[in-house]
Amino acid sequence: MGLFDKLTGTRHPGSGVAPRTAEEVRAALLGLNGPDVPYLVRNGTPSESADLVAEWRILEPAWRTFFVRTQLDRTVRTLMRLMPDSHEVRTVDEQWKVQWVGDTPRLAQSREYSRGQVTMKSRQWTFERGDDGKLHKTETFTFDPAEMKDPLRDAVLDAGWVWRGVVFKL
Repeated sequence: MGLFDKLTGTRHPGSGVAPRTAEEVRAALLGLNGPDVPYLVRNGTPSESADLVAEWRILEPAWRTFFVRTQLDRTVRTLMRLMPDSHEVRTVDEQWKVQWVGDTPRLAQSREYSRGQVTMKSRQWTFERGDDGKLHKTETFTFDPAEMKDPLRDAVLDAGWVWRGVVFKL
């Protein structure tokens, strides 16, 4: 693995893993969907220039309260293009800054946008004075895009394909 691969998050499957077909890789990625995961893997649209897209379920009623409660300020989606000839999935992340507005919070997208490989984490802590009189920090929430990207990447690697992070174009 080269330095550029490390910077882009590119990973190669283990030796001896036979590459599966593109249809099997697509099925494995779509198979990650479920009611208990806070993201959705769906088919991409022509305007997205992607075969598959993974995105957080921010607007779904069942998950909205979770994301509102945590006051998430950025949203990430991963665009994936299957490259059957080279047995790789090329990925790029899109990130938007978002804002929750109104009494019944709704999502408002800002103009702040970035594209590339996103690795940001969001954390929240509470500080409380303990019995010993000292302040103690407790982490109350962590939002990590790896919660979505790790299962995607693992499904691709298990299928014998390369997970190739790209910075600009798929």
